Amino acid sequence: MLGIPKLRYDRITWMVFILVVILALFSAINRKKNSFAGGVEVEVMPLESGDKLISERDVKQALLLAFGNTLEGTELGQLEVDRMEHVLEEDPFVLDAEAYIDQRNILHVKIKQREPMLRILDNNGGNYYIDKDGVKMPPSKNFAAHVLVATGNVAPYTPEFRKKKKNTLNDLYTLAQTLQADDFFAGFIQQIHVSNTGEFTLVPLVGDQNIMLGRARKIEDKLRRLKIFYRQGMPYAGWRAYESINLKYNGQVVCRK
Repeated sequence: MLGIPKLRYDRITWMVFILVVILALFSAINRKKNSFAGGVEVEVMPLESGDKLISERDVKQALLLAFGNTLEGTELGQLEVDRMEHVLEEDPFVLDAEAYIDQRNILHVKIKQREPMLRILDNNGGNYYIDKDGVKMPPSKNFAAHVLVATGNVAPYTPEFRKKKKNTLNDLYTLAQTLQADDFFAGFIQQIHVSNTGEFTLVPLVGDQNIMLGRARKIEDKLRRLKIFYRQGMPYAGWRAYESINLKYNGQVVCRK
């Protein structure tokens, strides 16, 4: 006589428990989707200087224009969080946008700003910033970033300018990067001027002299000579002793009073 297999009540109980948990989870998700956003909180992370080129109000206005409502009171299932991030990241001041909904049904939007490195005021009326990644940014209505200013005959901006050789904007960007990476020059040089022949002149924050770099060649060597001169020679002569400092000649620092 064949035996009848015994039921494993412990296994059945475990399967029923898992099924109940899954049903409860789906029910909770559905209830969450059918609930409403309780509010919108926006945080714009300040730049290293503590400033904001875009405000929380600007972010809320961008969401209002893109989605046509205040978002508060909208069903959570209707909130397109991924699309919100994409819309906000199209703003030239925004490097990254993160949106999420917390347990209280509050929509949080966190903005990381682009960090401007250089401001261009060229001969053709151009007025814009370039960030650390080489991306163009317009002037902000909220704040003027305290960064290096470049003037003169600067090549027009194109998204691929960093790939171009013999391009004054590319040379300018590289020079600005080099200055910003040096603790001595980062806070000392306030302006770079590009002549019609493509030569670079630096204007320091202290002193009345112009620093003539010439073409964008051997920049590291020229700046090394300049730093040695400022540290060893300038204290004796005085900050206002010279009208110009010329670094165009190999191995030399030629000053004119």
